[in-house]
Amino acid sequence: MQTATYPPPRRRRGRGRAVLWMSSLLLLAVLVGVSIAWVNVNYGPVDTRIEPEYGSDKPVFYEGAPLQGGAIGSGEGLKLPLPMLQAALDPTMQYEEATKSVILTTADRVVRLATDQLTAWANDKPFELRFPVELVDGVPYVPIAPLSELYGLEVVEAPETGFVLLRKPGDVQAIVQAPLPDEANEPSRAVTLRSEPTVRAPIVDELDPGERAFVWGEADGWYRVQSPSGHLGYADKRELVWAGTESVPFPAARRPYVPDRPIGQPIVLAWEQVYAKNPNPSSFGPMPGLNIVSPTWFHVLDGEGALENRADAGYVRWAHDRGYRVWALFSNSFDPDLTAEALSTYDRRMTMARQLVSWAQLYELDGINVDFENVYVKDGPKLTQFLRELTPLLHEAGLTVSIDVTFAGGSETWSRFLDRKALGEIVDYMMVMAYDEHWASSPVAGSVASLPWVEDGMRRIIDEIGVPAEKLVLGVPFYTRVWTETAADGKTKVSSKAIGMDAAAAIVREKGLAPTFDEAAGQHYVQYEEAGAVKKIWIEDDVSMKARVELAKELGLAGIAAWSRNFASERVWSTIEETLYGKP
Repeated sequence: MQTATYPPPRRRRGRGRAVLWMSSLLLLAVLVGVSIAWVNVNYGPVDTRIEPEYGSDKPVFYEGAPLQGGAIGSGEGLKLPLPMLQAALDPTMQYEEATKSVILTTADRVVRLATDQLTAWANDKPFELRFPVELVDGVPYVPIAPLSELYGLEVVEAPETGFVLLRKPGDVQAIVQAPLPDEANEPSRAVTLRSEPTVRAPIVDELDPGERAFVWGEADGWYRVQSPSGHLGYADKRELVWAGTESVPFPAARRPYVPDRPIGQPIVLAWEQVYAKNPNPSSFGPMPGLNIVSPTWFHVLDGEGALENRADAGYVRWAHDRGYRVWALFSNSFDPDLTAEALSTYDRRMTMARQLVSWAQLYELDGINVDFENVYVKDGPKLTQFLRELTPLLHEAGLTVSIDVTFAGGSETWSRFLDRKALGEIVDYMMVMAYDEHWASSPVAGSVASLPWVEDGMRRIIDEIGVPAEKLVLGVPFYTRVWTETAADGKTKVSSKAIGMDAAAAIVREKGLAPTFDEAAGQHYVQYEEAGAVKKIWIEDDVSMKARVELAKELGLAGIAAWSRNFASERVWSTIEETLYGKP
């Protein structure tokens, strides 16, 4: 029997390959999935959400940054801490512990807000608040209403979080918007805000479709924005629509005060020394070029702020009849202790201010010239504050405000208490008493005001301190000193006596002296012996005055002010006029 032999079965290659291909695809899909998952885990957007900390339960923001401290209250009762306002809005804001008052000053307003009181005062006139200043742990919190009125401050409170956004007049913010659905009605999604400019950073907030946000910067294709809830974060620029800019308007303009001065003329002022009684102006000779007189009429009398009044209505009539303005001088009696008391509280400062305004109106004055000398350094800031409070009241009454200052340097009570830069920003004019380089008790003899010393001091005030030249008035001396030098025990004793121009000229004439020109001082000089002593005089005359007036013109100053009228020679007025206007 024969056995049949069959060929071996054929291998089906196509089917095996298909299985292998499918396995490879499956493996590839798994690898791709794993890779995508790994990328998403390590590089994709995260869904983690965080609640940012801003240092306060009710933070306050300005220009995209949280400010130190936080607000209290809400709505119309919102209040902001004074230290924050001083740092972000106005460093001149004051809290006065003695009267428990916040004092705000601008160019035309002085506002007093007493703690826990609804009656406040603006330019010494009462008005009512809905919410008072409140002390919390010793920190004054100021209601937003007077801040908005006085400074034009815009305060936005986020309804969702209570966060507060401050905006000042003139601020301009860029705005972006989360896109709305397009015309095909494709759904829009919220735009996420992240803590850093990367999708790996946690989410801090979202912008719903159509919601807008302020832009505070950009980095690596992301905008740094602030959402309507107040949160700060980064959003992808590609997901946002530019919505333009928005600016904060300035408050309704109040007419600025324009200081009164003779039209088209530089200031030429002469101080009038008034002691027990006023001089008789009918005895005065001609004073060509003069346009302002400043009699020394008002003086601090006691620590409560009462003032002494030496004003004379007849003197004012005489001055006005001749076209002169009258800027009455107000001094601190040059008593540092009295000054410290009188400046110590708002109530005392306002007592002085009220008297000045009242008397200025009574006597029809044109201005007040403040002359505080011999003041403790610790009271310097209070003097500056007094001028901040006084100036708006005097301006409101139509009065020009000036203050007398010395050059920087010298003793504390002579010079260092003066904040010349701050005062220059407050007053209309600053009279620089450019004399007493060598003062009455100077240990060495010398010029009252050598020309180089004067020029150097004025340029320092302009260039280093930053007071505008057009606000400065050069104080010039109509007096000089007769110096007496006597030898005793191998030492030279020095004394001096102040004399006027005519008295100095009489000495030269009567003793037959021949003045020489002192190049270093820029003025004439004489020296002679008398009774065994050496006498020295640096002469103030037409030559020295012409040089001073020319310096004032060269520096672009507002004019000159002379101490004082009774020391002047008749001729010096013509010299001033001729130098100022080029008259022959």
